[in-house]
Amino acid sequence: MGDFELNNNKPQTIKALESSQNDALRTSLSLEPNTPLWQRVPTKDETGQYLGDFMMVIPGLKKKSAESRKQIINALSSVLEFYEGTVVFADLNMKMNLLWVSIKPVKGMMIEIPAAIIASVPEAKLISDRPPDK
Repeated sequence: MGDFELNNNKPQTIKALESSQNDALRTSLSLEPNTPLWQRVPTKDETGQYLGDFMMVIPGLKKKSAESRKQIINALSSVLEFYEGTVVFADLNMKMNLLWVSIKPVKGMMIEIPAAIIASVPEAKLISDRPPDK
């Protein structure tokens, strides 16, 4: 997931979900220097098909207590793991309160996954989506 403010207030990047070679999602909690999203987001799947993307804002996320942020991150992780066959990449930018998700071109998922996120995190709002190119 994206920028995450640690106690020393230095932004770090936490990648939560990324595609592995065997097409299953791999969960990781690795810290690395902040890299622009456009350099990290995959555009095609392993077969060369373009991926779809959507962005959600979670108002006030960075101002919530550590426990509230943890609950929201756990809820997001649960939804994304449920759709692990479709979700290829997810990034949570804590500094900007933004969630970016890239998915495989599976019919109906561009509506279903954001709806599942909203059901788990009611304050989340869909602000942008881009279906895969054909």
